[in-house]
Amino acid sequence: MQTHQAKRVEIIIEAPMETRLTDALTRAGVTGFTVLPVLGGSGRSGRWTREGQVGRAGMVAVICLIRPDRLDALLDAAFTVVERHIGVVSVTDTQVLRAERF
Repeated sequence: MQTHQAKRVEIIIEAPMETRLTDALTRAGVTGFTVLPVLGGSGRSGRWTREGQVGRAGMVAVICLIRPDRLDALLDAAFTVVERHIGVVSVTDTQVLRAERF
C-alpha cells in the first residue's frame, strides 16, 4: 500500500483556549483536527493533574495531519494563540494513506 508524506502537528494548550485555537486554524485553511483531553503531565511548573479541577480547566491536545506545504500557515495561526498562553507545539514527519484527505 502506498503512503504519502505529511506533517503531524500537536498543540497542547489550556482548555479554555481551545475554541480560539481551532477558530484560528480554520481561518488558516486547516480542514481537520482532533481535540483530546490531557489528563495530566509535568513541565516547567512541575507535575499537574486534572483530578479535582472543575469545569474546563486543564489542558487539551489539538492534533492536525496536513500536507507539508501547508505547515507554515498552520504554525503561524497556532502561534498567534499560543504565544500568550501556556502551550507546546510539536511537529513530526508522518506517513498517511489517502493523501487527498489532507
